[in-house]
Parts: sequence; structure tokens; C-alpha cells
Amino acid sequence: MNKFEEQIHSDLQQYLLSVNEIDERLPECPDVEEKWEAIANAYIPDGVREFQNYPIASLGWMMYIGMALVKMWDDDWQYYAAKEDLYVYLRDKRGYDAMDEYIRRDLLQLKGKDFAATEELVSECASRVHNTLMHQTIEPGTKEAFQGYVACLHQLYLFGLAMQLKRLGYHMTRI
Repeated sequence: MNKFEEQIHSDLQQYLLSVNEIDERLPECPDVEEKWEAIANAYIPDGVREFQNYPIASLGWMMYIGMALVKMWDDDWQYYAAKEDLYVYLRDKRGYDAMDEYIRRDLLQLKGKDFAATEELVSECASRVHNTLMHQTIEPGTKEAFQGYVACLHQLYLFGLAMQLKRLGYHMTRI
């Protein structure tokens, strides 16, 4: 992990610990972690297109995707892992713009306060990451800018995964 990605990781970890959304020791879920590259490759054309006008959504949707894949893993990973493209599967349920609502309402089955609180939490995480990205001395449209964007997405995906694992009752504890 490069220095910039470590900075994002540290900030998200401290914040999510402070609001009790993750455990001190981050969980591991190799099945979902292994999907990162395929998810990122499929997501990036949509995410980059939306970034200029909707940077928080472009970043935050990846956290929702991490949460969604954990829910799929917990429900029936054999079924979902066999899908050719999990990102397209999620996106095409209601389209890119409504993917967050689909994941929260239909997949995670959140209602009322939990539905709104998750939206606020993901928005805060995406805003923090966006702020960190914007304070880098990276020229827009460069290879470095693209790498920075991907680093942001990667950390949001991993922390979405960690949050959902905790919500489902999976905890990494010493034996």
C-alpha cells in the first residue's frame, strides 16, 4: 500500500472505530477481497464518468458495493460468485444512480433510521476520502490522479466489507 492509500486507510479506520462501525482488528474475507480487481475494472468507467459532477457518489458507491458483496457472501456465495460480473449485476438492478438505494433497501434490507444512518455514514466516509484526495498535489487527468482515485475506491471497498461483516456479527478476536 502506498503512502496516500495508507493515509486514507488510517483516517477511515480511526473514524469508523470512533462511531463503532468496525472492530479494532479488521476482519478478513478473502472471497470478497478477491473480487476487488474485477469489481474495480467494471466500476471505473462509470465511476470516473460521474466523478467530476458527483464525486461523493462516485466514491461512496464503492463502499456500498463492498457492503453488498459481504451480504451476498453471507447469503449464498456459491450462487453470487458464479455471476459473470457482480458490479453489473448490482448496477443493472436499478441503474447506477439508484444503486445505493437498491443496496440499502433491497439487499441489506435497511429501513427507517438504519436506512438513513447508513446513507449518512457512507456519505461522510466518501467526503473524508474526497477531501484527502483533493488536498494532494496531483494534477487532474494524470496517471497519478487515476491511481489516487483507485486507491480511494479500494479503501472504501475494504471498509464497506469490514462494516458489513461487523453488522452481520463477524468479529476478528484473539482466541
